[in-house]
Amino acid sequence: MNRLEGLEETTTLNNGVEMPRLGLGVWKTDNTSAKESVKESIIKGYHLIDTAKQYGNETGVGEGIKEGLAATGQNRKDLFITTKLFNGDQGYESTINALNGTLKRLDLTYIDLYLMHWPVDGKYIDTWKAMEELYRQGKIRAIGISNFDNERLQNLLDHSDIVPDVNQMEFNPVNQEKDILEFNNHAGIQLEAWSPLGGGEALSNEEIKKIADKYNKSVAQVILRWDWQKGVVTIPKSSHEERIIQNSDIFDFKLSEDDMKTIEGIDKQKRSLWYPDFEWHTTGQMTDTVDKWDDSPANYKD
Repeated sequence: MNRLEGLEETTTLNNGVEMPRLGLGVWKTDNTSAKESVKESIIKGYHLIDTAKQYGNETGVGEGIKEGLAATGQNRKDLFITTKLFNGDQGYESTINALNGTLKRLDLTYIDLYLMHWPVDGKYIDTWKAMEELYRQGKIRAIGISNFDNERLQNLLDHSDIVPDVNQMEFNPVNQEKDILEFNNHAGIQLEAWSPLGGGEALSNEEIKKIADKYNKSVAQVILRWDWQKGVVTIPKSSHEERIIQNSDIFDFKLSEDDMKTIEGIDKQKRSLWYPDFEWHTTGQMTDTVDKWDDSPANYKD
């Protein structure tokens, strides 16, 4: 399988929708950088783009989609666009209203996958009911969650009509969320990885470096291939054309069973962000504000 064939590979969600298995994430990317990254990723063969209202770059992503489609002659249906409900917009009516703003910023008529960004306690059940309604209205092709532990996911399942299609979690060699992956697989929910490369600790791991040398690949490519073989949808972030290409060059090799086990043994259950980090979780006060990234590429580095 070559790079472009790999980018065409999809997984079938529990509602029958086909979702690409590898895409581009734009977390911590300003509008200008997001526009260029999205445009270049589409030109380079990507179909899955992942953003969120919290990132403050939906407008840039929308512009990148428009320019990327124009440059390639593709249609909107050729892409799979994911965005996420802002924590401060949770609740039934506010969730219904929030989607309209997202569609306007992205300049789209529908979203392929809409995720609840975090499970805000006391609100996530009503929020999910609103997302179910938006799905029934056809404004969203698939609905899912993000950062749900097993306890909250089970509670959601107990009070919902529709099983989430996706649970997007921090997932990488140093934080493998094995219990959550098992629970999601059993429930028929596709796990998707944010921060799939695991930052400096995973990228500098000596065991993974040895494996990368063995296959003549970069450490990042080995980690992304590990994700692929685990069956996890992956959205590595990059604002550089060269890395956008490199991140999708993982289809000409296969990790051995021993190498897969070596990487699995690296797990430290080390999350970079979790519930206690949010004031709405520790105090019950919703003080989150949408990140406003300075609209200058110079202020962001990969």
